[in-house]
Amino acid sequence: MHFSHVIRLPDESTPSEIRNNPRFYPYFKDCIGALVGTHVCAFVPVNIQGRFCNRKGGTTQNVLAAITFDLQFSYVLVGWEGSAHDSRILSDALSRPRGLRILEGKYYIADVGYGIRNGYITPYCGVRYHLKEFSDQGPENAKELFNLRHLSLRITIERVFGILKKRFRVLDADHFGIFKLK
Repeated sequence: MHFSHVIRLPDESTPSEIRNNPRFYPYFKDCIGALVGTHVCAFVPVNIQGRFCNRKGGTTQNVLAAITFDLQFSYVLVGWEGSAHDSRILSDALSRPRGLRILEGKYYIADVGYGIRNGYITPYCGVRYHLKEFSDQGPENAKELFNLRHLSLRITIERVFGILKKRFRVLDADHFGIFKLK
């Protein structure tokens, strides 16, 4: 098999999933995907288990992935301890010689765990964000509307990990009584 069939170079055009949806275009026209973190079960030697203990008490790896809107992985970084913060893992990914690269003028959507930095946008803090918060009434202002649309894009991306964890149960920390995607 030739590598051109396996590896795709980043595409600079607006993804069709955004371009063809008036809820997202033109607002997210330069968005190329999402940064998503998840925890997967880790089976590590007893002498280092403390570092892999996550905030819920399980032994996990914290995995960072950049995922495109056609549900493809464009970057994955594994091996970080479950106790590691998302922003620390992202800094590592961006600093590696063959690490995560974000094209000039493009960005990923990310959750608030990644902090603020060029190359990705997070929802407004302190503003309604989760879908259940919008169930009784829709967004009341521009920030809430942005957060609702941001969440709608992130949910489509997080399906990738849901699919993987369903197919490969060993990846699903929740299957072992730990917890789900963060």
